[in-house]
Amino acid sequence: MKLLVFLGTVRDSTPPSPARLGERVARACVKHLETQLANVSVELIDPLDYQLGVVFKPHFAYHENKVPTQLDTLARKIADADGYVMVSPEYNHSMSPALANLLNHFGASLFSYKPSAIVTYSAGQWGGARAAVNMRTFLAELGCLPVSAMIHIPKAQTVFEANGDFAAIIQDTSHWQGYLDRTLKQLWWWAEATKQQRAVIDPHRLVTDLKRDPSQRNAPC
Repeated sequence: MKLLVFLGTVRDSTPPSPARLGERVARACVKHLETQLANVSVELIDPLDYQLGVVFKPHFAYHENKVPTQLDTLARKIADADGYVMVSPEYNHSMSPALANLLNHFGASLFSYKPSAIVTYSAGQWGGARAAVNMRTFLAELGCLPVSAMIHIPKAQTVFEANGDFAAIIQDTSHWQGYLDRTLKQLWWWAEATKQQRAVIDPHRLVTDLKRDPSQRNAPC
């Protein structure tokens, strides 16, 4: 099974931590998935690794022979994945604009009929929980419906080290392990179920993707 963990920030530091706070949360998710689940391939997608340009032009707007290599490579990874973990801070009670910008470069048909998990974090006490409300709607529109459980990490700089390990001050990690388990194992279960069903019935043949123009969404007049 292939899972992608999307890091939803392009900041190179996050006060009060000198390092990127979101990166340690994303790396913690990767480590948990790799160590707690069998037969899972996990890749971290960092928006800093992708030069998207100042002018917005999504993957599907290019002629197939002129798609930038980085964009096309990521599109193939999204299409090949069986599920997604979306890691985001909170900006004005909403999801990260960096994460929204990255995901908006790809059509919903690449994400659809697969599950996602919502992970939010903050340097303060709320853990970015309010961003998750906005993320549910956004991810549902992409077609990768989020599982019911969510992960919120308050004061993330005291929970994880820069490499994703638990901080030394957390002497008993079992509670945190169980907390991560609840969401990420739900993701695994749904990813396995939808992967098997996609092999039985191709959903893109069952329900035609809307690719011609926006009017395809309109009700009959």
